[in-house]
Amino acid sequence: EHLREALQTLSLSDSSFSYEPVTSEALGFGFRCGFLGLLHMEIVQERLEREFTLELLITAPSVRYRILRSDGEVIEIDSPAKLPDPGAIEAIEEPIITATMLTPDEHVGAVLKLCEEKRGVQKTLQYITQSRVMIKYELPLNEILLDFYDRLKSASKGYASLDYEVTGYWTSPLVKLDVLVNGDPVEALSLIVHKDSAYQRGKTLVEKMRKMTPRQMFEVAIQAAIGSRVIARETVKPLRKNVLAKCYGGDITRKRKLLEKQKEGKRRMKRVGTVDIPQEAFLAVLRVDE
Repeated sequence: EHLREALQTLSLSDSSFSYEPVTSEALGFGFRCGFLGLLHMEIVQERLEREFTLELLITAPSVRYRILRSDGEVIEIDSPAKLPDPGAIEAIEEPIITATMLTPDEHVGAVLKLCEEKRGVQKTLQYITQSRVMIKYELPLNEILLDFYDRLKSASKGYASLDYEVTGYWTSPLVKLDVLVNGDPVEALSLIVHKDSAYQRGKTLVEKMRKMTPRQMFEVAIQAAIGSRVIARETVKPLRKNVLAKCYGGDITRKRKLLEKQKEGKRRMKRVGTVDIPQEAFLAVLRVDE
């Protein structure tokens, strides 16, 4: 209720911010919010934490996918958690935009390279003046959500402009990328990604999470998986107490016994221990392309 009141207050002063209530099996009650971009999201997050003293958990942004099931039924999903079993999926369609970009001619190469990276299909390229070019591309909406506008500005030294409209759907080989912490899937970190980029996304994500997850008294395994197949793994090394500190010389078997006892204790701790995942690790999903 506190969060609902805070969002309602913010939306009164910010007409570009929208929200709707959602429920998740793993995360409980929450809100799906609409922002103008990552910067807008960070500003809203900062205001909610400072002005309303809230502790927030922010998950990766997503778009609405259209799923054609094997039995002929067509459903729409807006979260990776709602994706049906892979065996029941005939095809997955993702929303497509037609983007119109205006840029000086010296930056055309960099802009084209960026659009190709984002799985774009070029429609037109024409000179509207001697030094200004208008480029039209079809791009998946999911690819431009996070950092496309920022990278477009960087590639053109701030001169390029972007305008786009959602124009339909196309079928893509998409898969659900799960993140497992000590074998348990973390729903908030799941992503729907293109099959060709899944390995790189998974590898980068677990590397970033390893750096941001605090060390525990036991070893923490962070894995990226597609279905039951693990495609990347990183390990957060455990904190270790020096149990041999008081052993000055003496028989080596006593030292071995102490080390074995410590190892068994850590094994037992790992079975019952829980891992505290900080908010920065969830935000690593947003900046996985940086």
